[in-house]
Amino acid sequence: MFDSTKNWVSLDRVAIGLSTLCAVHCVATVVLLGALSSLGHLFTAPIIHEVGLVLAIVIGALALGAGIRRHRLLMPSIAGGIGLLVMATALFVPHGLGEAIATIIGVSMVAVAHLLNMRADCAC
Repeated sequence: MFDSTKNWVSLDRVAIGLSTLCAVHCVATVVLLGALSSLGHLFTAPIIHEVGLVLAIVIGALALGAGIRRHRLLMPSIAGGIGLLVMATALFVPHGLGEAIATIIGVSMVAVAHLLNMRADCAC
């Protein structure tokens, strides 16, 4: 099957590539686990969630508004607007399960609205 030298060289290259990926994976895993253990508290800080939600709401509103201007369809923006309102309510709910549920529902609705925008752009 691998009679020529060229095939063996190719197989060696694949093996080197896989070995390299393995080494990168091992190092990245150690670095990532170390970072998460020492910086993990940052992911649960309410300010991270609040700033992220505000940015997502602003960018989502801009993108949905641009969609109306591009294809003149209101449905994506109506669905997205409701999702943005649900996301905004998460800013006023105490940090915890209720906030997470509101965020997930709102983000899901906004994602569907962005998909509708993309489909409308492709249909034009």
